[in-house]
Amino acid sequence: MGRSNARLVRFGFFALLLILSAYILSKGSSTSYTVAPASSVNTNKSPVAGSSSSNVNANNNAGSGKSPVKDTSLSSTKNGKQIISGEKVKATFVTLARNSDVWEIIGSIKQIEDRFNHAYGYDWVFLNDEEFSEEFKRETSRLISGKTHYGLIPHDQWSFPEWIDTEKAAQTRERMRQEKIIYGDSISYRHMCRYESGFFFRHPLMQQFDYYWRVEPGVKIFCDIDYDIFKFMDDNNYEYSYTISLPEYAATIPTLWETTKSFLKEHPNYLNPNNFMDWVSDDGGVSYNGCHFWSNFEIAKLSFWRSEAYLDYFEYLDKAGGFFYERWGDAPVHSIAVALFMDKDKIHFFDDLGYYHVPFNNCPVNEKIRLEKKCACNPSDDITWKNYFCNNKYYKLKGLKKPEGWEKYGD
Repeated sequence: MGRSNARLVRFGFFALLLILSAYILSKGSSTSYTVAPASSVNTNKSPVAGSSSSNVNANNNAGSGKSPVKDTSLSSTKNGKQIISGEKVKATFVTLARNSDVWEIIGSIKQIEDRFNHAYGYDWVFLNDEEFSEEFKRETSRLISGKTHYGLIPHDQWSFPEWIDTEKAAQTRERMRQEKIIYGDSISYRHMCRYESGFFFRHPLMQQFDYYWRVEPGVKIFCDIDYDIFKFMDDNNYEYSYTISLPEYAATIPTLWETTKSFLKEHPNYLNPNNFMDWVSDDGGVSYNGCHFWSNFEIAKLSFWRSEAYLDYFEYLDKAGGFFYERWGDAPVHSIAVALFMDKDKIHFFDDLGYYHVPFNNCPVNEKIRLEKKCACNPSDDITWKNYFCNNKYYKLKGLKKPEGWEKYGD
């Protein structure tokens, strides 16, 4: 009887201890873990039917009496760079897509929302040369935590300009088809390259923003982005960033560099004193080595594309006709402009995101980063430090230290 009473006493003591511990933990959990984005996040949205230019998602806190969650921390650091906390910058994701791309783009959206935007609620702009379908708007808007905007591209920005000899352009496409040059016989691809080179940043929907992140159907982000990436760009005065760089197909741009040199002769004042010419040319500007930032991923400041130097450069290239008489891509056009007209210190390489666009992978080779950012990629697939690609040259010219472990995955 005495032993039974003792067991009951011990049982009661441990039960009381467990209840007390649970109470303490529950009190702590209400304040220990907080998401600190710069604005509230919308998780319950309905698309606005029939809107061809903008679909604004309802704020989940509207009318609830709740205030948006603010980032109240003083500052943090990332790779030695200070990230100053505060309000969000004026930034958006932007995607050029067709209605038939809907099932691929929602995969890209889900990746970015899960890895980053669910905590910040940045907007998303979709652009198309045709009206977006209700299905496209419904399927995309339901996944995005910020506002969604749907814009129509003007016909004159997605067609042959009046100065283009369409017969000559057709001959080029046929020749490239026979030579099996990628997208060499495509008209729509040329319209896309011209539009991304000279017009996307002029669309009325883009005028409210200072920064953009370009996203294409079928891309992947492998790592968690646990900081406001747009604010990181702004706080550190970066104007252009990338994840993959490689040489362009020379057969698609035979006269692009000569045309660029002719432009510089007419406008020598546009060449930035702290330019990055040596990254795109191995002989002091005589020839182009093909290095370019793969523009299917780019986070950049819109004011650069709206600058006098870039607008004059694009107009010069456009009148030369190389978008149609050859197959000039927006990636080498953007990259050459950045290398020549932008201060090279304003260019940034992201080594902590992890990125995929067929057929290339960027996967952080630093194990610590992969673990901290919960990266879901194989560093053996990373192409960043392979000799064919242009990142080794980028690091050498900028005097940067390569990440720990690069030797295992590079050439």
